[in-house]
Amino acid sequence: MDEREDVPKDFIKLKSEKLSVDEVSELVISPCCGAVSLFIGTTRNNFEGKKVIRLEYEAYTSMAEMEIKKICRDVRQKWPSVKHIAMHHRLGVVPVTEASVIIAVSSPHRAESLEAVTHCINTLKTFVPIWKKEIYEDEYSWKENKECFWTNSEK
Repeated sequence: MDEREDVPKDFIKLKSEKLSVDEVSELVISPCCGAVSLFIGTTRNNFEGKKVIRLEYEAYTSMAEMEIKKICRDVRQKWPSVKHIAMHHRLGVVPVTEASVIIAVSSPHRAESLEAVTHCINTLKTFVPIWKKEIYEDEYSWKENKECFWTNSEK
């Protein structure tokens, strides 16, 4: 790939199909970058002593995509050397062990990509309107992100 053609890009996707770590990481690879940092959030099989069967995600899709674009712009202001950013979030049913969210960031050096990927997941959980429902053996619960700004403002 010609380096001049390798302009910074943001890859944002909300989808109901299974997420692919390979697909997301390949989106951010660049010949001018020596680092690709990944965050993969998966469904665990337990929460506070309850057996989790699956998760279900819902989103206000257009607003979620807009908020994720804001996160990408913020990353580029804070870490100007970041090349590509990919943020994919699954919607609908997510079985145990499968990925709910995959975030990948490339940069010339590891410090920037590691800091940026941490910022992405923390900010996504705080501002993006995606809701999680945990399904247990005998019940379910809509989960509140403790980081989420709109739930904290009402308390």
